[in-house]
Amino acid sequence: MNNVPEVAIASREFKADPYPFYARLRAAAPVYRTLLPDKRPVWLITRYDDVLVVLKDEQRFTKDWTVAMTPAQQKKMPWLPPMFRPLLRTILDTDGPEHHRLRGLIHKAFTPALIEQMRARIERLSGDLLDAAAPRGRMDIIRDYALPIPLTIISEMLGVPPRDRANFSRWTKAMINASAGRSSLLAFPQVWMMIRYINRLIRERHASPQDDLISALVQAEESGERLNADELLAMIFVLIVAGHETTVNLIGSGSLALIENPTQMRLLHLQPELIKNAIEELVRYVSPVEQATERYASEDVTMHGVTIPRGEMVFAVIASANRDEKHFTDGDRLDLTRENSKHLSFGLGAHYCVGAPLARLEGQIAIQMLVQRYQALHLQTQPAALRWRPGVTVRGLEALPVAF
Repeated sequence: MNNVPEVAIASREFKADPYPFYARLRAAAPVYRTLLPDKRPVWLITRYDDVLVVLKDEQRFTKDWTVAMTPAQQKKMPWLPPMFRPLLRTILDTDGPEHHRLRGLIHKAFTPALIEQMRARIERLSGDLLDAAAPRGRMDIIRDYALPIPLTIISEMLGVPPRDRANFSRWTKAMINASAGRSSLLAFPQVWMMIRYINRLIRERHASPQDDLISALVQAEESGERLNADELLAMIFVLIVAGHETTVNLIGSGSLALIENPTQMRLLHLQPELIKNAIEELVRYVSPVEQATERYASEDVTMHGVTIPRGEMVFAVIASANRDEKHFTDGDRLDLTRENSKHLSFGLGAHYCVGAPLARLEGQIAIQMLVQRYQALHLQTQPAALRWRPGVTVRGLEALPVAF
């Protein structure tokens, strides 16, 4: 198609540097059909203006595949055990009134004002992690810093005991890695363990409510706000996964971007007041969510002379839109002073990321404290040796070994 080579979009090799490929798509094939590892077709939408359309048009690009697909198409969907089916109707998979109702049950916990009250806790946690690394003179930013911060914070919000938190990272990683393979069966044991654990927490909060978000959601169910048992499970599942996974990649990939751009890291060190603007630029530049979660064409949709058939999956490629030359001058360059960056890293429209205020605050504090504490931060390996995680949707590093 337009001389654009086929690539394995979920592979480690592609994740290492997807941007040249996306630039070619924007120029030559802005509506591009490829295959997922399980051989399902997916359409990549790569230009900024077109990504806006996909994110905002719930009528033609629905989250609900049962509405979009014909019966014949639905029969070709991957098999899912009955106990996993509640996970097909999460807040990420619904539109319209159903999505609005689910979103209404959690948005009050993620308002900017409430999140700002967590600043001191995030600062203390970040400082403790940096203190622990100081005697060694080195650390793995992912394992020792980028992961513990958001995982601890979302776990504390939900009421997950400290002894159980590492399990969530392991379960989530297995699920994302499985999305890079041809079969999701490999992730079933991990998903099942996570479901069992969440259901146990729900039972405990029914019996003995605490001052945490899971208790609040359980009580919402009991007070008649129509959050049924399956919805409760799905909501907590998404909050755990989305509540830490993308922020790990923001902090980790953002740190790598600064190491690779020492002039920008020095600028942030000398002008700490730039941090809010810096995080907006970093989240644009690294795009922790590479593609928005899937949509489905509810009818035949023609864009740029190419028709996306009804029922087929569509990815709005945020990482490409965030570097579209028509909207971002010199978009492949990191510029912490870039103004009015209308990036799409947190989505847009009804599905705008409800956790954006928390991700921003965690990113601001973690990056700021790292840069201020360790001015001589540098990689302990060659950039080409860094391993990127396979999978679709998110983009992040397996590890980021540094010294200081």
